Amino acid sequence: MNPPLPWRWLAIYLAVLAVERVGELALSRRNVRRLRARGAREVGAGHFWLFVVLHALYPLALVLEVVRGARPGPGWPLWLALWLVAQALRVAAVAALGERWNVRIVVLPGVPPVQRGIYRWLAHPNYLAVALEFVSAPLMFGAWRTALAGSLLNAGALAVRIPAEERALREAGEAQA
Repeated sequence: MNPPLPWRWLAIYLAVLAVERVGELALSRRNVRRLRARGAREVGAGHFWLFVVLHALYPLALVLEVVRGARPGPGWPLWLALWLVAQALRVAAVAALGERWNVRIVVLPGVPPVQRGIYRWLAHPNYLAVALEFVSAPLMFGAWRTALAGSLLNAGALAVRIPAEERALREAGEAQA
């Protein structure tokens, strides 16, 4: 099976990515507004810029690598399947968190972390989804440099974010005692 021509599929992927991210930001903004009205507070805002920069540069790096000649290899259907798994994980995380889902660390004092849905099995399914995306999506187009750089930068950002989030959730849950 020959891989598809990358430009049309890259344009479709970028459109899907843009719609997904804009929708997520709108949902996040709405959820944060509701959470703050209930007394929630944000923590760890100082590192949020890392994610903004990473998610803004990632599609640019992908396009640049394709412009410079990256092309899908014969394994592109497997990378597409992994990307679809990432999307399912993201949807499961958003569904389980409901109005508590957002792109920042916003916690409700006295409310323990969510333990339902996908969170019964995975502590950070949304972060896993993004990690899988940073590998699978670029590799669908043969952009291994973007996959490597995006994954490394994401891992570095998560090394700061996950401990801050876990500490905030633990402290918020302890506030109920």
